[in-house]
Amino acid sequence: MTEQLISAFVTLLVVIDPVGLGPVFIGLTSGMEEQLKRRIALQASLIAFGVLASSALAGNWLLGALGISLAAFRIAGGLLLFAIAFEMVLQHRAERKVDQAGQPGTVLAAFPLGIPLMAGPGAITAMVLLAGRMNGNPLGLAALIAIMGLMLLAAWLVFLGASRLERLLGRQGEAVLGRLLGVLLAALAVQYVADGIRALSL
Repeated sequence: MTEQLISAFVTLLVVIDPVGLGPVFIGLTSGMEEQLKRRIALQASLIAFGVLASSALAGNWLLGALGISLAAFRIAGGLLLFAIAFEMVLQHRAERKVDQAGQPGTVLAAFPLGIPLMAGPGAITAMVLLAGRMNGNPLGLAALIAIMGLMLLAAWLVFLGASRLERLLGRQGEAVLGRLLGVLLAALAVQYVADGIRALSL
């Protein structure tokens, strides 16, 4: 089990990528108040934890019951992520911030930050597969969920420190970074779709 948990730690570190989420968080929350950013960071982390823990405990069963393959789930997540990347590149998100003012934290924390950026197709697939390797061992499942929680805790801490980087960048730097991250997110989304199509064709 030790080898499986080490493998789970490395896998989740790569697919969740706590450090890599920091610049994305800056791009999505640019211009918002500090208190609102902290609320979004906490809510997104809790939402992602709930989704990933549920994936470990019942994800395989649920997808099977609905007749949805992991490959199809990957494609759907990629398409959703591409829509967000498109908005970031063209700065359409700035136009929507006024509309989000009434309930910004809940909307942004759930989508796209919580899902599909933190609890994305890669992370959900990894949790389902890693949980399957535990063969129903309660201790192993608990350890797996604890490791996943550790990754999300690291992401939350990165989010809390992201505002300092945002202040250093300034408005012009934020605009450049937002567009660059949008392009990178678009590439990641295309990769999700390509992986899903490849898996469906096998």
